[in-house]
Amino acid sequence: MDHKHYTYRVVWSDEDQEFVGLCAEFPSLSWLHDTMEGALKGIVGVVAAVVGDMESAGEEIPQPLSARSYSGKFLVRIPPERHRMLAQEAAEAGVSINRLVSARLSGDRMDSRKDTPRARAAAATSPRRTRRSPKVA
Repeated sequence: MDHKHYTYRVVWSDEDQEFVGLCAEFPSLSWLHDTMEGALKGIVGVVAAVVGDMESAGEEIPQPLSARSYSGKFLVRIPPERHRMLAQEAAEAGVSINRLVSARLSGDRMDSRKDTPRARAAAATSPRRTRRSPKVA
């Protein structure tokens, strides 16, 4: 397994007053350094050593997140009241619950009923009605 394919991140630690190198696939590992570059180099080195030790011991090595396949589906349990509320919002917006929840997860808000796919389609195809003032003779 190539240790460079893992998901690395460097963050500042106020508590330690140093940068912390982290690896998502190995959450128990970290490396502190006074520079971002040093923290990254340190965590990559630690992961390389751990992967090497795991390989020689015949242990199963975590697959990098980037090498995993994702179906685009996951199951979320929510209270029935919340499910009902989402179903009502989706129906009012003219979209599926999946579309509504996906939009929310991506940060899109579908609060306005005027800004939904159904509302935009209806506005584009419905005839415009204008009210005319009666002619004065």
